[in-house]
Amino acid sequence: MKILNLCGYSWEIGGPSKVIYDHTNVQIRLGAEVTILTPLSEGERLYIIPEGANVITTKRHWLARFIPEFSPELWQYYRKHAHEYDIVHIHGPFHFAGWVPFWTRSKAKKVFTVHGTLDRWAMKKSGWKKDLISALFQRKYVEQCDLIQVHNPDEEEDLVRYLGHPHPHVVTINNGMLLSDYDHLPAKGQFRQQYGLDSDTPLILFLSRINVKKGLDLLLPAFQNILREYPKARLFITGPDDGYLSYVTEFIQKNQLSEQITLTGMLTGEDKLKAIVDADVFALPTYSESFSLAALEAMVCGTAVLTTDRIGFGHLLKQNHAAELVTHEVKDVERGLRRLISDSTYRTELAAKGQAFARDVADINKVATKLYRAFEALIR
Repeated sequence: MKILNLCGYSWEIGGPSKVIYDHTNVQIRLGAEVTILTPLSEGERLYIIPEGANVITTKRHWLARFIPEFSPELWQYYRKHAHEYDIVHIHGPFHFAGWVPFWTRSKAKKVFTVHGTLDRWAMKKSGWKKDLISALFQRKYVEQCDLIQVHNPDEEEDLVRYLGHPHPHVVTINNGMLLSDYDHLPAKGQFRQQYGLDSDTPLILFLSRINVKKGLDLLLPAFQNILREYPKARLFITGPDDGYLSYVTEFIQKNQLSEQITLTGMLTGEDKLKAIVDADVFALPTYSESFSLAALEAMVCGTAVLTTDRIGFGHLLKQNHAAELVTHEVKDVERGLRRLISDSTYRTELAAKGQAFARDVADINKVATKLYRAFEALIR
């Protein structure tokens, strides 16, 4: 089987790149030939290349500021090579790379993964543009896909609302991760030592792209309120800027919180794990996620998680009592933070439940194999 992924594939893209990387490794192990075709801008860093995969980069045109992922080189490659592939995997709507498969006839089956892009919150962002593109062609393209992958029941509801009717070929398969990567975690205390924090300092970690949808407008004022009761508490914001860093820095400066809030930039590998294992609370009060790998990663590492039911698996977190779920209100985020900081027994119990939950649902070998078998069924 020859699989072509059409997507942005860089460190700056975040979670979707990790998903593609992990699935590619399993697909290659199962015998597939996998190509990742991605546009890149100048200065953008290509994500890790899976061993045995073919990664083709094309130049992202300056018009990509108006037409996401616009790349004439990408179109030229696809038009020339489309006939070589059995599966073309389109990651999300509303971008040029996801449109080109519909402009060239080929034997390739089209698979579309929603990645949380059709929920109400996401659709409101640049809403008039998305409505126009949907009316012109995007909705028709989604309908024409041979298979659609959703990560959870909420995404399937979003899909039905977007199309106006159910799609006949939908499979629900969640995200996953390579659990063996977390069998040997860094010793606790190294991150705290780096920043001169003792073991009693309440440490809250936000680890994600610094984007408007991640709930920082809730977390920052909630943390500020917590400081009245816990003046030693520290908040670390870790991740690359995705259009919202100016708001965060302005909030910090305006409220004179530079001693209490630290911006680390993006951390990866061992440095990221050191931050996670030392955190008392992983906080992500998000407005919209497809299936947050960052939150799952924190759970696998044994860190208590505070998030919302829009995390992509909120229904499962409720059933398993595996995280502190809050609403999109500052007062409720504050309540959740206070509970986790003040009650170490509850925090430890929640972390243990979260760890067991994540290891049960997020094994990439099971998840990716299930999607691969769905691909096989398409081309029989």
